Amino acid sequence: MDVSPFNDGRDLLCERYAELGLRHLLPLDRVLVAVRSTRPGAFGGFHHPNQGYRHLQMQMQAVITMYGGMDADAPEAPALAVLDLLRAYAHDCLHYGSYRSYQLHGGEVVRTQYGLNFRRHDGRSYSAPDRGASPTTRNIGVVMEGACDREARSITRSAAATHGITSTGIDGFAFRDVTGQLNSADAVELAGAPEDPASESTAYLASMGRYEANVNARYRVFLTEIGQVEAEDLHSMILSSAISGDMTLLCAWLDRRYGPGTFAAMFMSPGYLSLGGSMDHGGLMLAS
Repeated sequence: MDVSPFNDGRDLLCERYAELGLRHLLPLDRVLVAVRSTRPGAFGGFHHPNQGYRHLQMQMQAVITMYGGMDADAPEAPALAVLDLLRAYAHDCLHYGSYRSYQLHGGEVVRTQYGLNFRRHDGRSYSAPDRGASPTTRNIGVVMEGACDREARSITRSAAATHGITSTGIDGFAFRDVTGQLNSADAVELAGAPEDPASESTAYLASMGRYEANVNARYRVFLTEIGQVEAEDLHSMILSSAISGDMTLLCAWLDRRYGPGTFAAMFMSPGYLSLGGSMDHGGLMLAS
């Protein structure tokens, strides 16, 4: 199998992520790739259930599955499988490299900050979930996830173009997905994909459609809406802030354009600071 698209893509992301402030990538010996399954009809790839990066649960490791049917000795679409692996690795590098802080509370380790996102010791997250039909997002977790995947798919798209990789059919959906080129017609077709538990490949398309609609599409609208002509600058600033954990430049950028306290006004759930009916002001560093 020709893995040069992965290697070339990794070179690209080394340079790009260093510009963003991330100089230590997810070590390859912490990336576990499942290539076979004992489950009949198993179908792997970026949207496989429970795939992704695990920080505390698995001691900073990524669990990835090979794209395509997992009952063969080699992938049916090897070039696409390599691109899918690159997208997953580039994505998980950003999760691995995002700032984290932990506190001991009641004898348990509690993650209080992850990138741009904050959480109280009782589990309350900084942002409320987006409404189901919302075309944009005001959930900082969705913003971070969308930013990571936008960057990962941009790198994958560059590697695919360099190596002249294309695909059609069901693999065409996956190709446009890993390279960030799903269009409105794709979104309509994916939204109509049936949830058939007997067909993992069909379920994979349905999962792809949900992720595109709830994460990537909303993040694109958010960047256009808030960043406008500076959308790419905003995107880079979001990633840099998530890596460093320092909100200063991002908050200042938003304040200059939309007024003081914009980050908190835009993303903070009304109940985040409440405590027994009163306001708890012990965690206001994000709102400042």
